[in-house]
Amino acid sequence: MHHHNHYYGHSHILARYCGLPQVHPPRIRGYLQHGWNVGDGWNPQHEFFDGAWRWTWSDAPRRRGHILGRRNYQAIGAPWLYLLDLEPDLGVVPEEEREGTLFFLFHGWEGGKIEGDHKRLIDEIRETEPGPVTFSLYYTEYERPEIRNSYLDAGFDVVSFGKRGFAYEGTDRRFLFRQLKALRKHKRVAANRLATAVFYGASVGCDVAVYGDPMAMNGEDPLFGGNARVQRLWPELHGKDLDQVVAREVVNQELGTAWKMPAQELRPLIFDGVTHD
Repeated sequence: MHHHNHYYGHSHILARYCGLPQVHPPRIRGYLQHGWNVGDGWNPQHEFFDGAWRWTWSDAPRRRGHILGRRNYQAIGAPWLYLLDLEPDLGVVPEEEREGTLFFLFHGWEGGKIEGDHKRLIDEIRETEPGPVTFSLYYTEYERPEIRNSYLDAGFDVVSFGKRGFAYEGTDRRFLFRQLKALRKHKRVAANRLATAVFYGASVGCDVAVYGDPMAMNGEDPLFGGNARVQRLWPELHGKDLDQVVAREVVNQELGTAWKMPAQELRPLIFDGVTHD
């Protein structure tokens, strides 16, 4: 199984949903999209074994993949949707007790660091957000004191939900569980680039916003058109004060809500060599 399938504990969540071992999940038969993506579900350099299936969140990546001449796509909905089914009460608080904004910084990865104007972003957040702000950093930025301390010194709570894992090592199976719990207690979710966590927040009732210095990542591949293309194609999700009804309609499309499957259909489709009860 490709190590990307383990990212954020996705394979573990899907195994649990299907009634299979979740600590050591069975092999997923193909490649699972691990984050919201403006291409065909994966980064431009991703290599695939011939004939392998590609499990996407929604139908849009399949269409874009077909344009590139690729085949063997099937939309199944985001693993996050299955987590919501598994954990309907995790972190839930009364609506009147939800407060503040959970802000996600555009993050790098093990092979690339971000660079940008953090002070400018802090000033804009202070001017915009009506309540307390919790700032989420991926571990690649959380472990850089110059970034982490700039937000702590600004008076924000700073959190990190863990590591997605890489090359079969360091996968935090509870990553999305902690993120879900945090999102369900906030009124707003925001980010300086449209990213996966914004869609997750909207799916659990947060108002969404995307604004601020988008920053840049070393070695960022321009093949998909960069952030300018994202802003052009999803204008309804960019800004500080959005039409939340429209935003949630887009979120449902991108997360693949209509493609989510019952366990008895998902299990034989994606898991290889699993016997039925």
